[in-house]
Amino acid sequence: MPRVTEEYRATRRAEIVTAAARRFAEQGFHSTSMADVIAESGLSAGAVYRYFRSKEEIIAAVSEIAMTNADEIFGGLLDNGAAPSPAEALTALVEGVTSRMENGVFLGVDTTRIAVQVWSEALRSPDVLQRVGTVYGRLRGHCKEVARRWQAAGHLPADADPDMIGAAMLSLVQGFILQRLLIGDLTVPGYTAAIHALLGGGDRQA
Repeated sequence: MPRVTEEYRATRRAEIVTAAARRFAEQGFHSTSMADVIAESGLSAGAVYRYFRSKEEIIAAVSEIAMTNADEIFGGLLDNGAAPSPAEALTALVEGVTSRMENGVFLGVDTTRIAVQVWSEALRSPDVLQRVGTVYGRLRGHCKEVARRWQAAGHLPADADPDMIGAAMLSLVQGFILQRLLIGDLTVPGYTAAIHALLGGGDRQA
């Protein structure tokens, strides 16, 4: 019997997660059954259950992918000791959310729709809450580092709390996602211009 490689397992797991993401984006978590995920994946029930014991495990896996692309964005922003302004960092995040999450770069669907469902699911499922808390804690930590460096450069009051500034920064990105989905009247240029106006237009590079 041929040996199953780690690459094969990773490919099959990714197929299941991507199939689930399509159904979750269209139907929501609770209207999507394991049978729906199995049918969408084109695999057998046994194959799906070999990788995921329950729908909750699939939700958690989709959630992590839907929310972690910001790590790459921050990697570029903070590379080599750079000290971007909070407004510059938020602009990069909002633009990244739009170009990567809405355009389906990761899972082939608008993962902002999944992200909003994840926030709700985290209030119900301790497992999802733990995973989401880890991801958002890391993202807030990135924002905190932006604030810390901007403060060290003399652009923020010495007694300001970088962690709370990071929390406020993250809220502006979450608010963009939520309003864009629920109200639909936000544009990326308009929102990022408002961020710079709110936080200080003078720090925006020409």
